[in-house]
Amino acid sequence: MFDNHLIEMWEIVVGTTIAVCGQTLRALTIGLAYIKRGGKKKKVYAETLVQDGIFAHCRNPLYLGNILILLGVGIAGNSLLFVLFGIPLLLFAYLAIIHAEENYLGKKFGQEFKDYCRRVNRIIPDFSGIGNTIKSMEFKWNRLVVKEYATPFVWITGLTFLIMKDTYLDYGYDASKYTLWPLSILSMVITCAFFVAWYLKKNKFLRAK
Repeated sequence: MFDNHLIEMWEIVVGTTIAVCGQTLRALTIGLAYIKRGGKKKKVYAETLVQDGIFAHCRNPLYLGNILILLGVGIAGNSLLFVLFGIPLLLFAYLAIIHAEENYLGKKFGQEFKDYCRRVNRIIPDFSGIGNTIKSMEFKWNRLVVKEYATPFVWITGLTFLIMKDTYLDYGYDASKYTLWPLSILSMVITCAFFVAWYLKKNKFLRAK
């Protein structure tokens, strides 16, 4: 039991660390130079070619952040099937999306996009000079909250309940109550933070800039 418990603890630590890294990457990306790109009339659309902030180090940091978050949750939640099959499917889906977006950007921005591709990797970040990037730009906290408050709520809440479920089923309430109660409190705090952010956004106390 001790060995299994130790393995589970390491899975939680490693998985949570990976997920936090993914969330941090998303937060830096949105806070520094958010990309206004997405679907318009079921077609790829972009107003400008954003090359500042984290986009100066990775062309698709938000997708990479999503992948890291889901990979981390899969590991911490002890979901071997998701890690082995879900993550590859997710990678395939994102590669297809990236391919479609790059075709569009290449046609719209031409040589500017080609030069950008030569400087910056598609997925694997090059963080050389990241300190100068962060120092040279204003971090938009309002935009981060407005655009991102739902993402950490979803994955932290989901992971918390997965850990609570596994802990309770494996060890029972008496043996795991000192784990269940802190996680329950964490879940309530995250939920309160979500609704506060939602209220501030809905009533326009916070605006994305």
